[in-house]
Amino acid sequence: MSDQSEEPERPERPEQGEREERPERPEQGEREERQQHGAHGRVLTRSERWSAFKESPFLPATVLVFILAAAAGLFAGSYTYSMANPTPHRIPTAVVGAQDAPRGEEFLVGMEKALNASLELHAYDSVAAARVGVEEQKVFAVLAQAPGDRVLFEVSGASGASVAQVLAETAPKVGKQVGVPVTVKDIKPLQEGDPRGLAIFYISLAAVIIGFVGAIQLSVHARGLNPAERIAFTVLYALLGGFVIAAVVDWWLGAVDLPFVESWLILALTMFASGMVFTMFNTMFGRWAMIPTWGLMVLLGNPSSGGAVSWPLLPSVLGHIGRWLPPGASVNAQHTAVYFGGHQHAFPFLVLAGWAVLASAVFWVWRHRHPGGRERAAAHAAAPGAA
Repeated sequence: MSDQSEEPERPERPEQGEREERPERPEQGEREERQQHGAHGRVLTRSERWSAFKESPFLPATVLVFILAAAAGLFAGSYTYSMANPTPHRIPTAVVGAQDAPRGEEFLVGMEKALNASLELHAYDSVAAARVGVEEQKVFAVLAQAPGDRVLFEVSGASGASVAQVLAETAPKVGKQVGVPVTVKDIKPLQEGDPRGLAIFYISLAAVIIGFVGAIQLSVHARGLNPAERIAFTVLYALLGGFVIAAVVDWWLGAVDLPFVESWLILALTMFASGMVFTMFNTMFGRWAMIPTWGLMVLLGNPSSGGAVSWPLLPSVLGHIGRWLPPGASVNAQHTAVYFGGHQHAFPFLVLAGWAVLASAVFWVWRHRHPGGRERAAAHAAAPGAA
């Protein structure tokens, strides 16, 4: 017997240039084909493939592609329809004796013809009383007889920059045509930092959009909030957000001199109403809540708010609808607070409060359907595939 133990046989290595054969791994396409054909190689029926597609993330992604395309077109269309070519329809105008003056009636007819609109005339006993009507936003202009058979035409830039511009440009031309000297005066100009009167529209727009975006973020990042907690945090971010908007526009940029507390509370109420509107739709429609929220607040509400284009220049239907929606109510309340202090109306506050109460009530009554809350958040976290 040999003292040396026999060495185990080593596997022969492949010669140089030869590839070592290894088991091949199925490619991705083969795995997908196996899944498509079922676990046992059976070809799935059309209904089975449709069921699998419905349960996959591809269905909502495909739906979103078409929704986003439609939303882009509607967004551009709604703003273009209401703002691209503003045309006056009826303009409330105070009249103080001018219609009885020589050629006064002819001047009024010429104005309506030139504007292609109706001047909604309101008779006043004096210019002072008519100016009170401007402060109360009942009329947009004052037409009065001036000494020397002249016509005094007073406009209010703060009532609506676009309307005031149209009137101020048209009146002298019509006066020249009918042979009546016209003096135009802006009795309520806009603030220097806001020459086009758009600052109020922008801060209201910010409150509306951040209002429902905040509610979306709460539903994503704070899913576990219970109903009362969700409402409380909506109040908190609305109060803080409204304060920051007002502080930036007034204290930092100095664009508009705001009646700070009133403007702050209007912005806060706007943000809360907007946030609760999304929460309401989230309760009703689940993950598709953004569609009705965007449609109500952005596609319909903002173009019809009267912020960018005064309501007499909007299409008549939008001019009426806009006042009943949160964006229009916010612009209305903020506009009056900034330029017509002491003549604030209750209507825009009732509209904002009504939407806030309605949305909160719907959410509270059907809170068991809302996707948030401790139990639902725990179930979502425990679900297979949850992050």
